[in-house]
Amino acid sequence: MTMLNNIKDKLQGKESPHHTLFVVMLVFGIIGLIASFVLSVEEVLLLKNPDAVLSCSINLVLNCGEVMKTGQATAFGFPNMFIGLMGFPVVIMIALLGLSRVAFPRWFAIGMELGILFWTGFAYWLFFNSVYVIQILCPWCLIVTFSMTMLLAASTYYTIRRNTFELPGNVIAPLKKFLDKGYYQLIIASWFVLMIALVILKFGDGLFA
Repeated sequence: MTMLNNIKDKLQGKESPHHTLFVVMLVFGIIGLIASFVLSVEEVLLLKNPDAVLSCSINLVLNCGEVMKTGQATAFGFPNMFIGLMGFPVVIMIALLGLSRVAFPRWFAIGMELGILFWTGFAYWLFFNSVYVIQILCPWCLIVTFSMTMLLAASTYYTIRRNTFELPGNVIAPLKKFLDKGYYQLIIASWFVLMIALVILKFGDGLFA
């Protein structure tokens, strides 16, 4: 019966309510993978020639090469971008399975949410280190951070809609209502505006020097 309903929905042009979420995951999984690949290539170039001028080394503020030389760039004992080379293909696979209407078991959805949450937290740890400790920004790293934020937004939306964590009715009902009113998207947009404001306040004209 479920298969017949799926076929009927396709014939009528109806999409799964989670279709857009998996499209978002696919798009930003690919973007994150591209950024990680470019960073990996430039890391190799830098290892071969410490004086190499990288494509993402734009000025004194936007300079991947200088960020790669810091301890934060090898937080786990190896270049951080290698994590992206391993992780983003997993995200892409999940997105493709979701677009294929695979019903993820609860344990898988929980693992997806917690995994994306952890690595998004790591991305922001690097972001705030770049802004306030290293005081140099890596453009490709910013793209990875943006991608992780969008992945977390999509994953969290999915887990709330499905009530993956089996929250009680008096908790999940207001959360779903919050989503229905579009406040979730407003929070995400406001968050990006805040992060951009922090960068501009910190570096000012140096971003464009």
